[in-house]
Parts: sequence; C-alpha cells; structure tokens
Amino acid sequence: MGNFGDIPLFDRSCGTTPLLLNVPHAGTFLPDTLRARLRPEALDLCDTDWHMDRIARDILPEGASLLCAKPSRYVADLNRPADDLPLYAGATTGLISTIDFDGNPLYLPGQEPNEADRQARIDEVWTPYHAALAGEIERIRAAHGYCLLLDVHSIRSHVPRLFDGRLPDLNLGTNSGASAAQDLSDAAFEALRASGFSAVRDGRFKGGFITRHYGQPSENVHALQIEIAQDNYMLEQSPWTYVPEKADRLKQALSALVAVMAAYRPQ
Repeated sequence: MGNFGDIPLFDRSCGTTPLLLNVPHAGTFLPDTLRARLRPEALDLCDTDWHMDRIARDILPEGASLLCAKPSRYVADLNRPADDLPLYAGATTGLISTIDFDGNPLYLPGQEPNEADRQARIDEVWTPYHAALAGEIERIRAAHGYCLLLDVHSIRSHVPRLFDGRLPDLNLGTNSGASAAQDLSDAAFEALRASGFSAVRDGRFKGGFITRHYGQPSENVHALQIEIAQDNYMLEQSPWTYVPEKADRLKQALSALVAVMAAYRPQ
C-alpha cells in the first residue's frame, strides 16, 4: 500500500516487569487511499475495539509493558494468522477482510483488495507489528525468565452472525488451556468471577492468533485473552461514546485481573 512508512504502526511502552498488555484492535487509522475505497457505512468502523487502548493504559500496573496498534483492523487484522486460515469453526472475518462482523461488505463495488494489495498490507502492517510484539515478548523473557501476555479486546454485546444472544461481560480465552499455565488461568478466571460481572472461560472467544501463537507455557510465555462486551463501558452506536461511570466499574474488574497476572510466578 505504501501508506505506512511515515506513521507509527503502534504505541509502545517498555516496562520493567514480566507483564505485557497488547491491544491490537483499538486503532482507527485508515490511509486516504483505503478510505476512498470503503463504503460510507464502513467508515464508521463499527468493529473497532473502541477505547480499549485508553482502558489498558488506565489499568496498566506500574512497570508493565504496553503495545497498542494504530491502524484499523480494516487495514489488516493483527489477530489473524498470516496464512489467514480460520481460527473458529463458525462465522468470522479474515486477515484482510472484505466484510464486517455482520457480514456487510466493506468495499465499494470493484474496490476490493487484490492479492498484491493483501500482500502489501501483510508486509507493511502485519509483519512489523508482530515483529515488535515478538521482540517485546523476547525482551521480557530474557530479563525475567518468563513473560505474561494479556491480549485485550472488546466487541459489541450483540453480534448475531458471530454468537447467539448477548455475549457474557468478560470472556477469558486460553486456547482451551494451551496458552497459559492452569494455575494462572484458574486465578485469572476466579478474579473475573469475583468481579460481579458475568464471566466465561474458553466460550465463543478462546483466543485469537496472538494468544494461540505466542502463548507457549513450555517456552515460558503465558498468554490470556480478555474479550469484553462493549455495553459495559460505552454506547454501542456511533459515535461510540465512552461512559465513564460504567467504565470505572469495568476497570476495577480488569485491574483485579492484571493484579493476579502481575503477582503470578511460574512453578
């Protein structure tokens, strides 16, 4: 695409502890060339993990690291594998998606990405972001012997194409137990259950590519994903307004989660 050479792809804060928070889907940047190809309704960016970068900064424990993507997921979905193989058996969206979560087309007729466009986005966005994430994980592991990764996400509470009914408030993903030590997963889930919010573990959202790829307990990297129903902290319609009184309660629950992770020591 040639549109990312002069802008940062992410904000990064390198800390001094084993904990790293990663926010891959809160970005809203679209290059003008891509913006012109999208349908007007797609420019509302309804699939953004709205305000999750703000919330992650607010709950970040002292000394923890943070990585937040800046481009919209409509540029490239950083939580999908480079080969774009599906992660879930049901409906989903892809690495360079042409539809939104509801199945609506993103692009104007004839403006869909071709293979060269797809590869350019992988080369210019996906690959450097994952190089930064992998580098930060390795820096932390080299310094402490292990890394604890929390991948932070949110989604509208009702998306019928993706799941039935209302999504539980807090959805912990561990790739069915493979991405983190069981005692860490148990402690994290107990913190969520004690929060007063509804919570499930490895339900509809078991963890995307980031959790599954980087979460390797045998290599001293433990990864958890948290997927949050957006009506817990914002209005789920444009302009996607942040609601402080709701968000404050949510941040208490998330602070308890990150406190459990920050205190964890592998056996």
